[in-house]
Amino acid sequence: MPELPEAENICRALKRVMAGRTITRVEVFTPAMREPLTSLLSAGLEGLKVVDVRRRARYVVEELSDGRALLMHFGMTGVVRVESTDIPRRKHEHVFLHLDDGRAFRFECTRRFSVLKVCTLPEPGGFPAELDAFGVEPLTPAFDGTHLFKRSRGKTVNVKCFLMDNAVVAGIGNIYATETLFAANISPLRPAGKLTRRECGTLAAEAKRILARAIELGGSSISDFLNVDGTEGKFAQEIAVYGRAGQSCPRCGGMIETVRLGGRSSAWCPNCQK
Repeated sequence: MPELPEAENICRALKRVMAGRTITRVEVFTPAMREPLTSLLSAGLEGLKVVDVRRRARYVVEELSDGRALLMHFGMTGVVRVESTDIPRRKHEHVFLHLDDGRAFRFECTRRFSVLKVCTLPEPGGFPAELDAFGVEPLTPAFDGTHLFKRSRGKTVNVKCFLMDNAVVAGIGNIYATETLFAANISPLRPAGKLTRRECGTLAAEAKRILARAIELGGSSISDFLNVDGTEGKFAQEIAVYGRAGQSCPRCGGMIETVRLGGRSSAWCPNCQK
């Protein structure tokens, strides 16, 4: 499932190839993914230019020249490509946005949990109202130990679910929360309200480091994620505990275990993480 680093890499790639391009034609092959797609046909996208591409949490926003935007989320199996229409349509490609350079933006999603829709922007460079509830971005100065410490006071929820709460910090999903907690030597079972100020600083620093490294390596190709150019992310090669239940801990040699938290499986080392 694409998480923040994967969405960031998709955003950067789309910005390189789509900013300044004009949409010339829209084709929809499937009525809906998570939300209807047929409305794209009557949205008046033809003739609009892509002004900018940016990310918020795990969403990517393509700003259009009329003050609206294309809002996309990649669900569990979303893949987008910008390539020639001479390449035959793949079975699960649901939308083609034809561009003025002869290529097309192509949205593929096997499970159809992704989103692609038109929305209104409050101002140029802004984000649609659907994203207003998100908290601070983890790669900005606003996300630090002080922020985590303040938000965690009085919280009885476990720290794993706390880190994955988009109202606290936007876009840290299961993979990167698991890796962050391991790097910080903190058990995912700990109540968030029991974290010390120092531990909150360590969590914020490790989250920033791990997310930045994952972006540098193109994300994690776990499950069905592919980058815009079809390549796989390489961060999976550096994962320490996620998906490694029953294997040896790379730090202490103990057994990595798994526990269900917030409906998600969470791998951890009971010996290292306290």
